Amino acid sequence: MMENRLVSVGVVRGLRRYAVKSMLGEELTHGDFTARGLRGDRAFAVLDGDGAVGSAKHPRKWGPLLRCRGRWTGAGSARVTLPGGDTHDSGSALLDERLSALLGRPVSLSDAPPRDGLLERAVPEYAGGLPEAQAAAAVVDGTGTAITSGRVAAGTFFDFGAVHLVTTGSLDTLRTHNPGADFDPRRFRPNLIVGTASTVFHPEDGWLGATLRIGGAAFAVVAPTPRCVVPTLAQHELPADPGIMRTVAREHRIDVFDLGALSCVGVYLSVVEPGVVRVGDEVLVTRG
Repeated sequence: MMENRLVSVGVVRGLRRYAVKSMLGEELTHGDFTARGLRGDRAFAVLDGDGAVGSAKHPRKWGPLLRCRGRWTGAGSARVTLPGGDTHDSGSALLDERLSALLGRPVSLSDAPPRDGLLERAVPEYAGGLPEAQAAAAVVDGTGTAITSGRVAAGTFFDFGAVHLVTTGSLDTLRTHNPGADFDPRRFRPNLIVGTASTVFHPEDGWLGATLRIGGAAFAVVAPTPRCVVPTLAQHELPADPGIMRTVAREHRIDVFDLGALSCVGVYLSVVEPGVVRVGDEVLVTRG
């Protein structure tokens, strides 16, 4: 049997962890990837009394979370910095009180994913933001927003994939179609930012079904990442820009499973060999 050939496709330019779902994350120099994903990533989420998991995909309900920053401080613990600069550790009743005031209703920070945790998404105003069947089933909620509802991945706070990767090749390509927009990778909330020299417009599209070896870990490339409204929202020092996703919808709609052509940036990965990944590690792709 012919040995699988490893092909270098890029270098890790950034590693990011989001200890609390839909809060700003932290930049890392290295990360420990387990079977669950990057250790400490989406380890916590803000929950409300209706069983909803806090997600800025429903901006009118959860958008203020993007003004907070979460940092993972060890197993079962995280630290949250609120918009005014106050910092509180997980498990603090005062933190839950402040988050409730920020969101205008009782909420709490939790590291225990609820069974069948509700995940709400605002229906995007651009094409390819949702499968047609889901968009047709949308309802208007109490905020006046047309939303669809689903569930987080079982036993986690993830929407779907455990690890999210974007390439500089994709972002540079999108930038050529909308030079006035800032396609900062932080808008897309990836765990791995891979610098590519490829002239292929969206190089990660060609990795679907392949294995990536990065540092001491290996990942299966599972699916393209359909994008919600979050990249258009104000976060960090980046202003709101609805043109970000309009550009993606116009230039990069691709088939995802049997859901039809969706507006995608990046790919979802699953961890097939746990290990440590560092900024500067070479990214190797292999098939078979």
